Amino acid sequence: MSIKSLIINPGSTSTKIGVFEDETLLFDETLRHSTEEIAQYANIADQKDFRKQIILDLLKEKNFDIKSLGMIVGRGGMLKPIPGGTYEVTDTLLEDLKVGRSGQHASNLGGILAREIGDEIGVPSFIVDPVVVDELCDVARYSGVPELPRTSVFHALNQKAVAKRYAKETGKPYESLNLIVVHMGGGVSVGAHTGGRIIDVFNALDGDGAFSPERAGGVPSGALIKMCFSGKYTEKEIYKKFVGNGGFNAYVGSNDMRDVEKMVNDGDAKAKEVRDAFIFQVTKDMGSMACVLKGKVDQIIVTGGIAYDKGVVAGLKEAAEWIAPFTVYPGEDELLALVQGGLRVMNKEEAAKVY
Repeated sequence: MSIKSLIINPGSTSTKIGVFEDETLLFDETLRHSTEEIAQYANIADQKDFRKQIILDLLKEKNFDIKSLGMIVGRGGMLKPIPGGTYEVTDTLLEDLKVGRSGQHASNLGGILAREIGDEIGVPSFIVDPVVVDELCDVARYSGVPELPRTSVFHALNQKAVAKRYAKETGKPYESLNLIVVHMGGGVSVGAHTGGRIIDVFNALDGDGAFSPERAGGVPSGALIKMCFSGKYTEKEIYKKFVGNGGFNAYVGSNDMRDVEKMVNDGDAKAKEVRDAFIFQVTKDMGSMACVLKGKVDQIIVTGGIAYDKGVVAGLKEAAEWIAPFTVYPGEDELLALVQGGLRVMNKEEAAKVY
């Protein structure tokens, strides 16, 4: 019997929803919120009733019977570090989303909204592979400074989804494969998958690894310390240099890789050099993960929005295809990834994790 589901993916100024029947999308919509609408709420959790109402209003406008739903799945938020998987929104998980256990982010609303709507119609609610998924092996946490351990903050939802997609397409259990997954979007994360776990990954937010369209990645630490104590910048200004205004933004004035591709095609030598440097850094990250997997790599999977750039993908292949064959899944379909996570539990392919 087919299962209809409502998928909720909140962003800072939008709420994207999708209604599926099994894995078939019936309709989706991105509901935009003005800065003024959001500004009236003191914290993320306070936005719940506002966002819930516009979701319900849209479903009503579409003449969709909410009682036909079999599950609700929300984007996972800033919880404590947890292993990957699908989690039922229990009372404990719900409370940590409300308080923002690891920080305030709009994604916290995904599980909150899923639980409330699910409870009202009597169906289960889930979250899937939030950004705080942490499966690092113990030695991967060492940074060289005990007070600054390496942390796992990355595109867990898409990394897990494409890894499991590849496993399904090849007829092999995900747990049996050694994979390097390269997600290239606003941030870049390169992860080593083995035994069904991501045992090492470059922090995609403000940690290490390659620079990206708007993030600096790893930088020389001594120079960073001098910058911090130069007196020229506030803490907020320095952080913005590294997250938001870093990477391609800093070098060529755009965080849109389509702009960069056009610059390169138009003969802009600076843009080409920056893109070559990006490819250079990403392939270094891939080589690092090949060593983490001791050279035994079944496949390299490239995904995210930048995977549409054929020039970047060709550059990655030229440098790293000797490690393993490439599979390219451009873009990231977060709604589909969320519904697939919920369906794996509903169809008893895997058990829901306990938070």
